Amino acid sequence: MKFKHLLLLVALFISSASQGQLFQNQIEKEDLIARLPFAKKMRVAEGLYRAGSFDNASKYFGQLKREQPRNAYLAMMLAECARQSRDYPPAAKYYREAYELAPGLYPTNPYKEADMLKSNGQYQDAIDRINFFLNNPIYKVKDKKLRAMAMRLRDGADMAMKSLAEPEPVYVKNAGPNVNTIATEGAPMPLGDTALLFSTMNVNQIIDVKKVNRADYVARLMWAPKEFDRTRIKDTFEVAMPFTDGRFNDPKFFISNGSWSPGRQRFYYSQCAYQDSGKVRCEIRVANWDTVRGIWGVSKPLDDFINDPTSDNTNPYCGMVGKKEVLFFSSNRKSQGAGGYDIWYSVYDPKQKTYRRPQNCGKRINTNRDEKTPWYDSKKGILYFSSNGLLSVGGMDVFAAVGGPTRYGSVKNLGFPYNSPADDFGYVEDNNAKGNAYVVSNRLGSMYLKNPTCCDDIWRVIKTPDLSVKGNVYDEATGALLAKTVIKMTDDDGNKVVDTFMSASGNYKFNAYMGKNYTISADREGYTSGSMPFSTANMTSMDPDLESTVDIYMRKIVKGDEVFKVSNVFYDFDIERFQPGSYTSLDSLAGFMSANSSLSVEVYSNTDGKGDDKYNDELSVARAQKVIDYLAGKGIDRARMVARPQGKRVKAQQEGGANDAEARAMNRRTYFRIIGEVPGRRIMYDDNRPEYIDKSTKGQRDQNLQVPENEEADQGVIPAEAQTK
Repeated sequence: MKFKHLLLLVALFISSASQGQLFQNQIEKEDLIARLPFAKKMRVAEGLYRAGSFDNASKYFGQLKREQPRNAYLAMMLAECARQSRDYPPAAKYYREAYELAPGLYPTNPYKEADMLKSNGQYQDAIDRINFFLNNPIYKVKDKKLRAMAMRLRDGADMAMKSLAEPEPVYVKNAGPNVNTIATEGAPMPLGDTALLFSTMNVNQIIDVKKVNRADYVARLMWAPKEFDRTRIKDTFEVAMPFTDGRFNDPKFFISNGSWSPGRQRFYYSQCAYQDSGKVRCEIRVANWDTVRGIWGVSKPLDDFINDPTSDNTNPYCGMVGKKEVLFFSSNRKSQGAGGYDIWYSVYDPKQKTYRRPQNCGKRINTNRDEKTPWYDSKKGILYFSSNGLLSVGGMDVFAAVGGPTRYGSVKNLGFPYNSPADDFGYVEDNNAKGNAYVVSNRLGSMYLKNPTCCDDIWRVIKTPDLSVKGNVYDEATGALLAKTVIKMTDDDGNKVVDTFMSASGNYKFNAYMGKNYTISADREGYTSGSMPFSTANMTSMDPDLESTVDIYMRKIVKGDEVFKVSNVFYDFDIERFQPGSYTSLDSLAGFMSANSSLSVEVYSNTDGKGDDKYNDELSVARAQKVIDYLAGKGIDRARMVARPQGKRVKAQQEGGANDAEARAMNRRTYFRIIGEVPGRRIMYDDNRPEYIDKSTKGQRDQNLQVPENEEADQGVIPAEAQTK
């Protein structure tokens, strides 16, 4: 192959991965093309676009548009270049501009604009443009397929906004610079709990195409061990190294999607190359473990009925379906396909060492668009795969389904933050109890050189520990369990009620999240509200699941009961002014009144024995009013408080002894007595409301993935993960 053809091959791979900007323009210092006449420059730009060099094509279309700013075709080509490069904001901008310049020429551009807005996370804007497109009086959308696609895009944007409001309890972070580069990475496959196998071009600088060595710029399998400190393995990685277990990497091909059979006796992977037509074709290869020599044998392509010669065949994964080994893969073959790439499977016979003819995984999984990167969790019986033909929050989204290998129950979009507005695929979990995972995505935060969403990185999906709090509510005096109690969990940040539970028996359970300070409170007719703190502020994503126990004690209300002494409210001698140290107690009193919003109280204020009765009565009135004013300033309704000045008549301690000064200070006090409850001021138990502990669904991530009835004999599903190319 001549060198110029080599350059084209590399450029095509890079552009197909949306990374054309990696290449340094050969004539950057002396751009001869920029000097060409309009028509010749147009031919160059269009040629670059057809060759897949979208970044360079965009450069010259941009120069042409500066010469003819109202040229709708140039705006359209800039939009197409940006879309191919997954640069969503300029794509949306130029689709709209082309439509406004020539609506009759580009009537479907509002739909394309909405697609780019959705991929950029501008969901409401996307919905508005889809509504405009569907209701445009100038252009009637008669194409039923296009109308269905537009409505699905709108429904996906609406679903995304709802998912953003209640994201799944996971943390997604970039796997870091020791795994990811400014080029594309993909096909993550855990090597136990201590390392990661993946595919990469390992490019971290601009490529000078004059000095390209082809073997340096093809995708190859590499691996990176996790970092380790003295106490544990961490979720960060050391420098990546070549994967040399077998002779799988080949400088003539792009190698990806490495995975093992269940017994690790076979190793599967994808080997891809560009055809003369410029299209990519991948084939699935397998190597067998030589138990005598202790090495991997030479890999061979699978049979033609799996590696269909007329199609692209990739994403192999072999997993256990019941007692059978099943090879799953993705292929865009036409025969029996739903359209685009579908997920297929073939049963492996370990005795005969043969594969059965592949079968399509069915209409519940496959659509008329693309389904790729399947991974099967044999423990849960759940198929994970990616699709851009199902209802999505972005472009390609990760989905889960129970069943298999051809029959499935409900299909669930994993939602945020597993998925993002951009493309997400290649989901695979660790083989441990916690089930942390990996996903491939070009979401914001990926490493890049020019376009923030150009390139796929491997991301770590860390499932936050399942945290919960449970307990019982008791009578403080008798220790009896209090039935028919309303229990609330409040997030102390903003005092937001997280959940409310009608407990018929007096026990409760709530799910919690990391980094929070909560208050668990209980209300029951005839009792003061009880509350206890509960905190997850010091929990980290690496901590195990935890179920805490917090019991609540409540005090029975007795009319006239002195329930709250404010012994630390001090007054300066002879005046009603508070001393500085009094405000802590006053604030706790305000908290009590706020928590017990139904209680009406009497405020008793006392003086010491100095002075006559008339003077002390007036002083205690002023002090009681001072307390009421302070509580009212904290939001307590004045109608709930009645001042009861006591003067010097009711003493806490006798004065005149050796500790006279201390006794007089103690007598200058305020306390409260309950005089009744105001109906409707707080939530009371309602027999008509159903009781169910553990109201929230956190921790039950697969709760709506039900195994279809009467499918006990069909417990199979699909495979693993990888990179689409």
